[in-house]
Amino acid sequence: MHYSRLQYISSGQTIEEQQLHIVSALDQGVSWIQVRMKNADEDAVRTLIRKVVALKQAYAFTLIVNDHAHLAREVGVDGLHLGLTDMPLAEARALLGPDKIIGGTANSATDVQQRITEGCDYIGLGPLRHTDSKEKLSPILGLEGYRSIMERFDATSLPPVFAIGGVKDSDIKPLRQLGLYGVALSKHIQDHFENKQHVEQLNTLLYEHEINHCR
Repeated sequence: MHYSRLQYISSGQTIEEQQLHIVSALDQGVSWIQVRMKNADEDAVRTLIRKVVALKQAYAFTLIVNDHAHLAREVGVDGLHLGLTDMPLAEARALLGPDKIIGGTANSATDVQQRITEGCDYIGLGPLRHTDSKEKLSPILGLEGYRSIMERFDATSLPPVFAIGGVKDSDIKPLRQLGLYGVALSKHIQDHFENKQHVEQLNTLLYEHEINHCR
């Protein structure tokens, strides 16, 4: 399956704030949304997911849900993202079936190998640097941490790997050169909603390395 190289991870304290941010991201051209609403009750997450699914009538995008496997099945989204302490991937796969996207978080080479063994469709590897978007932050990798991890694996054995956690525009080229497939961003996209070309600029950076590599 072909994935967009840019994933927006939603944030916001309320359903309304989350929905506003998601619509703004879609308006700018984001085509992959991960709904993430930690510390909210299941009913609130269910309501939000249903509102986002309804947006598919007006926008073409991939929709995955963070952690809530049963809601992902109930509401009928495109897939699921699992943290390291969430439901085992095999259990999620049995629940959702073979056609849904299931991605997983990793913070080390050991985690990456675990995700490969589990059959993850993609891996979210990070954090690159400190970020306020996540409360319980794993050890920071930095570019050298990514280099060390990526060098341990044959590129053909890896599913798409997305850098996550404090990623900025200037990080994209070096991350792509290390073999990262794409980036997952939250607050960085929100901070640039005023710039209507920002998502286009991000996509140019994400696909530029691929174009140059093919020449």
